[in-house]
Amino acid sequence: QVQLVESGGGLVQAGGSLRLSCAASGSTFSINVMGWYRQTPGKQRELVGAITSGGSTNYADSVKGRFTVSRDNAKNTVYLQMNSLKPEDTAVYYCNAHVQFRPGGPAFSYWGQGTQVTVSS
Repeated sequence: QVQLVESGGGLVQAGGSLRLSCAASGSTFSINVMGWYRQTPGKQRELVGAITSGGSTNYADSVKGRFTVSRDNAKNTVYLQMNSLKPEDTAVYYCNAHVQFRPGGPAFSYWGQGTQVTVSS
């Protein structure tokens, strides 16, 4: 079983910064893609940014230039550095990881419990 534990959410003023962390624990062979999603009430969960084990990244247009996803493969940890935060960034942020348990095996998707980010105007 794999667990994802997030930390770093909170309340910040517009223009400020926050850094989220997500550590994966459990027995795994490899974690291919790790990323961050966010969700607000009544809306679908949306991708914020993701990173492969090789370091390739992908971002939502709304956060490009402001948010940065990084990871420490040795620690199975992914980070989300959020700068120039806006009130519309307010959401619950979820960590996601695609985990393989054996070479060539299927990848399974796991989610963290979510952490609230609130940006005040």
